[in-house]
Order: sequence, then C-alpha cells, then structure tokens
Amino acid sequence: MGEIVRALLALQEEDGWLAPDRLAALAERLRVPLHRLESVSTFYPHFHREKNEAVVVSVCRDLSCQLAGGESATTALREWAEGRQDVVIEETSCLGRCDGAPAAGLGHRIADARDLAAIDECVEARDSEPFERGVRSWPAADPYCSTDSNYRVLRQVLSGSREAPIEALEAAGLRGMGGAGFPTARKWSLVAAEAAASKVVICNADESEPGTFKDRELIHDLPHLLIEGMAIAAYCVGADRGTIFIRHEYESERRRLEAELDRARSIGVLGDNVFETGFCFDVEIFVSPGGYVLGEETALLECLEDRRGEPRNKPPFPGNSGLFQKPTLINNVETLVHAVGIVANGSGWWHDLGEAGFSGHKFMSTSGDVEIPGVALVAVGTKLGVLLENHGGISEGRNLLAVAPGGASSNFLGPEALDLPVDFDGLAEAGTMLGSGAAIFVAEGRDLLEVGLSITRFFRNESCGKCVPCRVGSEKAVSLIEKAGAISDEDEALLRALHDTMQQTSICGLGQVALGPLLSILSKFPEQVHRVGEPGPNSGNRGAS
Repeated sequence: MGEIVRALLALQEEDGWLAPDRLAALAERLRVPLHRLESVSTFYPHFHREKNEAVVVSVCRDLSCQLAGGESATTALREWAEGRQDVVIEETSCLGRCDGAPAAGLGHRIADARDLAAIDECVEARDSEPFERGVRSWPAADPYCSTDSNYRVLRQVLSGSREAPIEALEAAGLRGMGGAGFPTARKWSLVAAEAAASKVVICNADESEPGTFKDRELIHDLPHLLIEGMAIAAYCVGADRGTIFIRHEYESERRRLEAELDRARSIGVLGDNVFETGFCFDVEIFVSPGGYVLGEETALLECLEDRRGEPRNKPPFPGNSGLFQKPTLINNVETLVHAVGIVANGSGWWHDLGEAGFSGHKFMSTSGDVEIPGVALVAVGTKLGVLLENHGGISEGRNLLAVAPGGASSNFLGPEALDLPVDFDGLAEAGTMLGSGAAIFVAEGRDLLEVGLSITRFFRNESCGKCVPCRVGSEKAVSLIEKAGAISDEDEALLRALHDTMQQTSICGLGQVALGPLLSILSKFPEQVHRVGEPGPNSGNRGAS
C-alpha cells in the first residue's frame, strides 16, 4: 500500500528533490513505468521537481495567518532575503498552525513568520528539526488522565460482543467530527455488516482547512486514545489492519504517534494476538504528500493506492468498497478519541457533558482576530460568545464583525452568532455549519471582501482540477474580484450562478463549498463589501493586519 508515494517521500527526504535520473532508477527498482512516477510526483504539492540548494521558507498565505499580518510578514521576509543565495521565500497553503499565525515552515520546523532573527538562525544552521513541546492534559476526555494508558477500555471491549460498543455510540448519538457529522454508529454498523475476509480502518488525520488544527493537538496529547479508538473500531467491524493518514506538516505529532505505537505493541495492544484474545490488528502511519483535497475520503484512498489524489464517484462508498475494494471504515481523529470515552463511561456520561439539553463535548480550534488562539474542549451547547471569551475576546479590544464557526468552508455570520450554540443542528438552522469545529473570528475594520476572497483563493489553489466546473469556476470567481478589487451586481449574479453549477456538478465537497463563504459575506454584509464605483466602508483597510 502506497509503495510509490512512500518511496517518493523517502527519495525527496534524502535528496531534497526528485531528480530525473533518480526517478528513472526508482521506477526500475519498483518495476513500474516511469510515467506512473511522473503522474504521481507532479500532482502532489510536497514533491519538488527542481533542485534548490537554498533553504525554502514557506509562509502561510491563508485566512488566519492573513488576519495575523501574514502579508506584511511575507513582504518583510522577501526584503530580508533579497540578494541572498541561501534562502527562498515561498507562499503556501495552510500549515495547520493557525494558533501561531502568521506561520512559516522551514522543513519540519514551524516558526513565527515575523521573527526574522529566529528564521535567520534556522537558515544559517540549516536546522529544520521540529520543536519539542509539552503535553497538555485533557482530563474531561481522557479516561487515563491520572495514569499512563494501559488500554483497559480495549481490554474490556475484547471480552465482550462486537456489537456492544456500537450500541453505546448509537445511544450517545456520536457524530463524525471531521465536518460531515455522519452518525458514527451507523458508519461502523455499515462496515460491520459487510461480508469480507479483510477490512480496513483508516484514521483521517489530514486536516488541512484554514482555521482547523484541533486534531493536531489530539495526536500530540492523546495518541493513546487515537490508537485505542482505532483498535476498538477494528474489533467491532472486523478489520485486521489500520492506517493513520497524517499530513506531512505534522512531523512532531507523527513522532509522538510513532512512539506511542511502539509502546502499544510492546504491551500487546497491537499485533497478531492482541492481549492474547486471538484478535489481530496493527496500525501503520502514512504521511500525506500534500493537498487539501486528500481530506476527502476517496481522494485519500486514491493516494494510498499510489494514484493522483482525485476524488472518486460515489457509490460505491468506502464502507462497501474502499481501500483496494475492501470495506473500509474512515473516521477522523476526534471521532475516534470520543469513541473511547463513550465506550469507557457510557452514553449517559456523554449526554451529561452537554449544556442546556445538548449532549457531549467538542474540541474547537479558535483563531483569527482573537487574543488567545488555540484549542479548547467545550460542552456542546456552549454559546459561541462564551467560546470567544475563553480565548480572551477580540484582540486589541475591538468589536466582532463576523465569524465562520466551522472553519473556512462554513458560511459567515454576524455578531448575533455569539448567542448560537456549538452544535451541528443549531448552526445549520442559522445558515452555517459546525464543520470541522474551527471558529474564525473577524474584527471590525476588516475588509470582508478580502476575507471572502482569501478563502476562495484557497479552494482555487487546492482544487485537484478533476471537475471542470470546480477548476474553472473557482479561478473565474477569484479573477472577477481581483481584476477590479471590488464587485459589481453583475459579478455577484455570475458568482451565484457559478456556485449553483459547482454545487450540483462537483464530485466532492471542495467544489460544492468553494464559493459559499464568499457568497455568505455578500448576502450577510452587503454594506461592508466594496462595490464597483463605490468607496466601500472598509476600502481604506484592504489587507489590514
């Protein structure tokens, strides 16, 4: 599985790029046509096809970093690097470090893009190793918060029926925490019902949407719960192998996870005879070669099968025919972590966690114009206003202008959203979504057209290009606004027509939501948007940071 992608990643790690002669030798060693390596290596953004002796500093260009002064930081970096031969400044899509915005990447190291001294030191030392950081405790979510994990929940599950954990998840009403909110028990049941000799469990840890970084923290702080959740899921659905698909920008988290996998194997959690019960299951880590579209589960499967990460037409769905046509259960990190808590403590415990009639709790990424960006675990039903207060309020004492409660793909709402609960259904009724659980707050004084354009650019940049309406429509939307630096009524009508077409004809969610956030701004904040021929109210603040 993924032999070609793994080999390409190893080759690039060794040489820093994919040289033609080395690709030819690799093709011969793998006994595959060279055109297959060319096809794969030219699709994924992490692969470099040109040699570059200089240190590449990749600066995030997306919304949370833009709000934190990313544009001015990039300008300062380019001025600092001017005339130097040892460093190159490049813009890149979201690095998953929205709590440290504006973020810059130097190999595996993440730095503050404004800290020229620190970046210069890394360049001079050619130091790209990730920083080590402390582990945060999450007692409300971790059954082992006061002791080292001994995987007792899995031990208990293996002594009972395969149906019992699914019944607990059904009673709790747990929904997928990666964005779609599909009922977890139903997904597990569908895979369990498939008659197949071999099945697969995949953890989708490829969160790549601007504003979303809570799974990164869970991998770092609670890797044992992720592994245990996968093992419980595998027992329930009848799977014998598992894969954690993690983005390459999460190197320090990958190392934490690898260490916990080694520990788990040493105490009998994984392998051919788990806890001497006859249950066989093991987990491997697969590092993504890059691309937001790989968060879509069928594009992820294509990558694992050594092809270009382009979404598949559905049906069949992965639960019926997934990785190499095997029934495949795909859940994200947070879903699997919560599953362990529910199986350990029961559905009643889960319901009691909620606030004001809601059930459960939710990890939320919070970024943008907030005083203290970061990840918080809040009760479902908590008001967005309380979430904002927990992160220090709007930075510099400003007032809230808009919020996207579910990450860059969710529609924007105004200050009235502060009274809305953190909840799938409540936010959907308000015309937006909880999505990946990533609240991006925007302060007064911002140019909302630029905010919407930033998100549309992201989806344009990350489109795999398979769907013509998505590929062409997202480019057209960006060029319409960039051309005039404003929007006309005719442009807006065209954008809405493009959105309708992309919603109906795009294979995956990227094309279906690409223009949604921008259009929500045009609908919700018409007086805040700079119109052609009019001096918009924020026209003097374009690109403000």
